[in-house]
Amino acid sequence: MATVKPTSADDHAVDPVFWSGRPVLVTGSAGFIGSHLVEALARAGARTRAFVRYNSRNDYGWLETLDAQLVDEIDIFRGDLANPEAVSGAVAGCETVFHLGALIPIPYSYRHPREFVTANVVGTLNVLEACRQKTVRRLVHTSTSEVYGTALRVPIDESHPLNAQSPYAATKVGADQLALSFKRSFDVPVVVARPFNTFGPRQSARAVIPTLITQALGQDQVELGSLRPTRDFLYVADTVRGLASCGQVDGVEGEVINLGSGVEIGIGELSQRVFELLDRELPVSFSPERSRPADSEVERLLADVTKADRLLGWQPRFSLDDGLKQTIDWFGEFLGAYKPSLYNV
Repeated sequence: MATVKPTSADDHAVDPVFWSGRPVLVTGSAGFIGSHLVEALARAGARTRAFVRYNSRNDYGWLETLDAQLVDEIDIFRGDLANPEAVSGAVAGCETVFHLGALIPIPYSYRHPREFVTANVVGTLNVLEACRQKTVRRLVHTSTSEVYGTALRVPIDESHPLNAQSPYAATKVGADQLALSFKRSFDVPVVVARPFNTFGPRQSARAVIPTLITQALGQDQVELGSLRPTRDFLYVADTVRGLASCGQVDGVEGEVINLGSGVEIGIGELSQRVFELLDRELPVSFSPERSRPADSEVERLLADVTKADRLLGWQPRFSLDDGLKQTIDWFGEFLGAYKPSLYNV
């Protein structure tokens, strides 16, 4: 993987007065959002432990792209969320746990749903049991707006019905409910953070914005699935601040909190926005391989973030265009870090 310049510390700023010296664990640290959260916490002075899945290459994903001096300050803990002993060892000595570890590619969930149950439900159970036994101060469990399915009303607040339309979403509903049940049953201090469509540097190329950018940078036409759905896109730096706030603010245990921009945009309009920022005019063609089954497509997502503002004092700082510009710049420099994939899974 290519070496990547660290992003601006200001972009990912979390409160150093609160986090400095505090022992924290982040699961899913090798991934997109997890690596940004680890970076922000470590820069704020937190004693940061990063849980990454062990592999024979001893590779820890996007964390390898951070500044080497910062990585030296991070405790890399290798294991598997499906292994309760490994999870218990990772949680030991940590005051705050951010649980981001999960399988997330929706197309892959259609092929191998059992893997998603193991990673997302059993893995979450192991984290919950470890936090219960070790008596942590706070567990921030990371959900997804996919649990809502196609909006029945907008904007979507936290009381909106849950309607899983993919195996991935179903496992996240299960994990969320399991987390909340541990608060009610055992008083585990859980907060469920529910980001909408996070995007930014280091995101998987299977997601729609990286799909658009990588194709527009390297091809003369773009292939997408349905252009009709609308999404609420949130730049990763804002997601990181929201997660950190969920781990910091007192009195929010047992709450479910949306993190979104409060603005929706259709995929067709989004593609034109990306082309304008790249100063390119490209044809867009329909690709069935990039489409969900008809009844599985989530047609509309738009967040109500009133609760995040009220409980956390959190609001997004980045506009869609500002986030897209930073993301385009990053992908333009590190396009070679990604392998092309027909199915983007």
